[in-house]
Amino acid sequence: MNVLISTATVDDAPEIALLRNTVAEDLCREFGPGFWSHTESERGVLRGINASRVLIARVEREIIATLRLTTKKPWAIDPDYFAPAKCPLYLVDMAVSPGHQRKGVGRQSMHAAQAVAWDWPADAIRLDAFDAPAGAGGFYERCGYREKGRVTYRKTPLIYFELLP
Repeated sequence: MNVLISTATVDDAPEIALLRNTVAEDLCREFGPGFWSHTESERGVLRGINASRVLIARVEREIIATLRLTTKKPWAIDPDYFAPAKCPLYLVDMAVSPGHQRKGVGRQSMHAAQAVAWDWPADAIRLDAFDAPAGAGGFYERCGYREKGRVTYRKTPLIYFELLP
């Protein structure tokens, strides 16, 4: 499978929103409703594209994965759990099409995010994952991220992860 990873444009917003919603629906079918049940609007994706770096993975013309790197700290991240950093980036909104999961697409996307981050230049990548069966904590560990803590934020159980250069 020939996967091309690039920076998303505003023209990609409808397909990115559809992908994120498809992944949320798949998680709900498998694990029931939960924190992952959030739906994404095209407008929300456009805000992300305009305020940060959104990466997409394509096979031919189809977007099969996406993630977003941002300098803005997400609401649920407590910086006290992480190593001191002057320019941390936050990895958010990752989604891989259900039909392409466990085929290396997510890992390729994470490696591309690392390359973007270190060129930024960032001195840390931070993220949170749901501390639940639907969460991706094991995936992030396999990608080299280190667990920094487990917290409950507004009734949402999370695991914090960090990657340093």
